[in-house]
Amino acid sequence: MRLAVPGPLRHVNCWLLEDRDERGPGYALVDTGMNRTETRDAWRAVFRGPLAGARITRVIATHMHPDHVGLAGWMCAYHDAALLMTRTEWLTAKLALADARDDVPADVVSWWRMAGWDETQVAHAAARGWRGFGRIVHPLPHAYRRMREGERLAIGGREWRVMTGAGHSPEHAALFDAENGVLIAGDQLLPRISSNVSMSHSEPLGDPLGEWLDSLARLRDLPADTLVLPGHGDPFTGAADRADAIVGEHRARLDTLAARLADGPIRAVDAFPLLFARSIGPDVLWMATGEALAHFRRLEVEGRAAAETVDGVRRWRAAG
Repeated sequence: MRLAVPGPLRHVNCWLLEDRDERGPGYALVDTGMNRTETRDAWRAVFRGPLAGARITRVIATHMHPDHVGLAGWMCAYHDAALLMTRTEWLTAKLALADARDDVPADVVSWWRMAGWDETQVAHAAARGWRGFGRIVHPLPHAYRRMREGERLAIGGREWRVMTGAGHSPEHAALFDAENGVLIAGDQLLPRISSNVSMSHSEPLGDPLGEWLDSLARLRDLPADTLVLPGHGDPFTGAADRADAIVGEHRARLDTLAARLADGPIRAVDAFPLLFARSIGPDVLWMATGEALAHFRRLEVEGRAAAETVDGVRRWRAAG
């Protein structure tokens, strides 16, 4: 199923795997799309049409982002199916749903200003409130089935190994069928773009880009003819080459950013032209800011940058 999502990605891929449980045949569903009227209607059309009479045996969410987990709770309730996620992804999603509120937390507003947002940008984001996640993610079940790194899942006569990674999300799960050479990659490996890798206000000393680069390195061991089924875009082969290309892109951005720091300190928002080929508007400001901060943090960890905060605004300079 290819389901529409708002924004530059335009769609998310969801995968139905023939399955069987104690109640009989059905389909295991990997990822669900957002909790939007259009998405629910698309699924209803499928279950009235090509999958009429079919049921979902279990719902597997690769990670907690709304385009992947948004309808998991709805689908589980409708089909009386279990939800499978890694523990960190499930807990993070539950926390985000519980944290919904009308006003934006003060420490988040301070985080925006730290990155260099002007008052117009702050006001625009604050007007949207702090319920964005809850608006596009259906409440999740109160119980789930935990997936672990290296675990084998038997689905429809195939064995899928759980491969976890971090950086794009806390504990993303991809599924690898070694016998048939198929990887359901979620957002860990995309054919044309690199997934967003953002610093979070909730973990200001984290290193998501470092975790992302380490996770990509692990995918280099996949056979060259592995069919990669990504969360966005078309299926492809050449996982190692694609992982190398993404690593190379980020390394080039880090080098470009480090070279710019030799000319003097800059804020996160000043790095946008160095990191992105497109202009950054309100619709992607949050993600662009998170990604810029992730690159600065990686340079700090590598000893190539240092930061100082003056009047609530942080600037980075070359280290040493």
